[in-house]
Amino acid sequence: MCKNFLLISIKPEYAQKILDGEKTVELRKTRTRLKPGDIVLVYVSSPQQVIAGFFEVKNIEIFENLPKQKNNFWDKIKNKAHIKEKDFNDYYKRASIGVAIFITKVHKFDNTAKLIKLKQKIKNFTPPQSYRYLKPKEIEILESIVKEKILVT
Repeated sequence: MCKNFLLISIKPEYAQKILDGEKTVELRKTRTRLKPGDIVLVYVSSPQQVIAGFFEVKNIEIFENLPKQKNNFWDKIKNKAHIKEKDFNDYYKRASIGVAIFITKVHKFDNTAKLIKLKQKIKNFTPPQSYRYLKPKEIEILESIVKEKILVT
């Protein structure tokens, strides 16, 4: 089975909670092709600007018909997402769907991949506003930068 490798941008405070194993669900407002077993690489946004690690997707849940389903969505993730209810409501204020990416098997890189290095090694590399899929060649380059294999066992 072919895995998807998704690079997502996450604010530093939330990225740290994921990498420390405290935050076990990542929230999004758009669908992805992710499925259980896929790999999500964590790009920590400014001021850090590094790919700091990755996790395996445990499960994906999509909550359609927001705002009607917002309370059900909140009940499902409130103890896992490390977000205040007000921030959750603000984030999904105009959203029509909510996506919960449940996290397992987190791995933090010993050597992070700095944005400047990624731009030197990967032609036209820019960090995603939200997310983007990585090509096999980009994964190889990333592995050479962090000096680790991006695998989940």
